[in-house]
Amino acid sequence: MHPQRQKRLLAVIAIVLVLGAALALVMYALKQNINLFFSPSQIAMGEAPSKTNIRAGGLVVEGSVQRDPNSLAVSFQVTDFQHSVTIEYQGILPDLFREGQGVVALGQLNEQGTFDASQVLAKHDEKYMPPEVSEALKPVEKPAPVATPTYY
Repeated sequence: MHPQRQKRLLAVIAIVLVLGAALALVMYALKQNINLFFSPSQIAMGEAPSKTNIRAGGLVVEGSVQRDPNSLAVSFQVTDFQHSVTIEYQGILPDLFREGQGVVALGQLNEQGTFDASQVLAKHDEKYMPPEVSEALKPVEKPAPVATPTYY
């Protein structure tokens, strides 16, 4: 092989190796930032990984919110009308957090099947629901509550 072609071949191989290493580093960094969404049914069926950051969401079960009077710890259940999952959170809940409303929690599933949340997000108005939660709730249709008009 001609020496000039050999230099070009080595340069091309070096460029490909450097680009491959850079791509591998970028993919590794992005892998750590991915938070996949799981519904309560998927968590109950064991599809959600434990000790991995994920998002879980659904509607807060009426009467399930339990607050610790001595700390900011709170425990509540989230449902998709097929299964429920218990979420434990240490901190101040959003102002819009209410029973019967949609929430998305970010955190990890522990060995006992309880979701340890690091952040809880509540919906911001009465018609908004995160796309993942609305997709998870579609298979089971629940009749919408009848709104009573407010007169001013």
